[in-house]
Amino acid sequence: MAVITLDFNGYPISLASGVRKNAVRKRLGNGVNAVTETAAASGLDVAELRGAVAGPVLLPGDDGFAAETAPFNLNNPLSPAVAVGVTGAADVRAAVRFAARHGLPVAVRGGGHQVVREAHGAVLINTARMDGVRIDAANRTARIEAGVRWGAVVAEAAQHGLAPMNGSAPTVGAVGYILGGGQSPIFGRSLGYAADHVRRIEVVTADGEGHDVTATSEPDLFWALLGGKGNFGVVTAIEVELFAVTEFYGGGVYFPGASMKDVLRIWSTWAPTLPEQATTSFAVQRLPALDAFPEPLRGAFVLHVRFAYLGGAEEGERLFAPIRAAATPIIDDVRMRPYTENAMIHLDPPEPVPYFDRTTTLREFSPGVLDTLWDFAGPDTNNPLLSIEVRLLGGAFDQEPAVPNSVASRGVPYVMFAFGVGGSGQADLLRGWLERMVQTFAPWAVDDRRMVNFLSKDEAVTPEQVRRAYGAERYDRLAAIKGRVDPGNMFRLNHNIQPL
Repeated sequence: MAVITLDFNGYPISLASGVRKNAVRKRLGNGVNAVTETAAASGLDVAELRGAVAGPVLLPGDDGFAAETAPFNLNNPLSPAVAVGVTGAADVRAAVRFAARHGLPVAVRGGGHQVVREAHGAVLINTARMDGVRIDAANRTARIEAGVRWGAVVAEAAQHGLAPMNGSAPTVGAVGYILGGGQSPIFGRSLGYAADHVRRIEVVTADGEGHDVTATSEPDLFWALLGGKGNFGVVTAIEVELFAVTEFYGGGVYFPGASMKDVLRIWSTWAPTLPEQATTSFAVQRLPALDAFPEPLRGAFVLHVRFAYLGGAEEGERLFAPIRAAATPIIDDVRMRPYTENAMIHLDPPEPVPYFDRTTTLREFSPGVLDTLWDFAGPDTNNPLLSIEVRLLGGAFDQEPAVPNSVASRGVPYVMFAFGVGGSGQADLLRGWLERMVQTFAPWAVDDRRMVNFLSKDEAVTPEQVRRAYGAERYDRLAAIKGRVDPGNMFRLNHNIQPL
């Protein structure tokens, strides 16, 4: 007897094939997006797909399947019906058409940092082999293929004295980051979101057709793609603006965790006064006792204050002086540095790890918020989370771009993000503390907007929660566009915008 996999709002439910599909839909309602048989149970024939695709087409149990589907977050394993290692747009078109013929959903594995659903029973498109970066130095643009990670773009652009609006981690996929908005820790407060500086998007939609999308050729789809994440198709390449920046003043300072309240009392009044050319964030961290950390940080409870300034060392030092004077640091690594060292600001984990994460927003960082953070994560608590960070936004992050897009988080003053490292045995503990964080700071949250790139698989699960994350008006427009380009909701293994 075959096994039927029913997709209910992105979550798989297994049933015997004798169960009538329409009866199941009647019981569960509109949350049912599709009913399909898994590849293993139905004997899904991939011979034709293998003939049409230059890259590997792998089924569960095949050599290489585990590597093809491996995520960055080891707690989020993927279990697709078939994994397709695409090498170009033609492979993507073939994979999407195959999914359409068999009534299967499509998931995309780019950098793999953000996994929202397990891709159970889906066609998983792995874009890692699409790794081309083409710099047009004269026009200050870069064409970035779907599998490129930010470290490669930074390195290529630097050879021409240019820099992209990349994020804090060089291992993050560039395309997925941009489609979710893209919050640069160096450029953002002066130039806005990375999505604000996109010229062109090459995308394959649910009908298997390729589109060369610009703000003038297909304005609605262009608007929706930039902020709507992976809800509208598989982006195969994207053209972005670059900037004539080769260096910046910045890095991070580690303070003893016991000094956290003294330092953050200064930070709370200092950060909002910074010019738009400067930005900052901090993280309350309980670091593991690993050799990867220098001795003073190994196993330590610390406050990591980050800073970046697009200007000279003298003015950068003047701007950062109040933080340096707030307490005695353990390590001070804020200095003038080449743009290629931008990852030294946040020092995100470079290798895959098992973690659980959540995010929220803050409309202020007031004395009340600081006191609450001290009680929640201070030195006398048993908080097990590795990192709780707050990033200052504002400046150009609040401004509508010259060409509008669907980025949802404009007007949010601060984003708060936390994660805890551990496997399934620690899931209840870490998820409990993460939920407690969201609830503890709920009185200060901006209720109707979230930063999509920071949303974890544990949040924005229901249609109403996704609608709230985008804001009602923006979500309704996105849903209407989705109804035109993906009426069957093929691209639903995400924070799903359901088609109208």
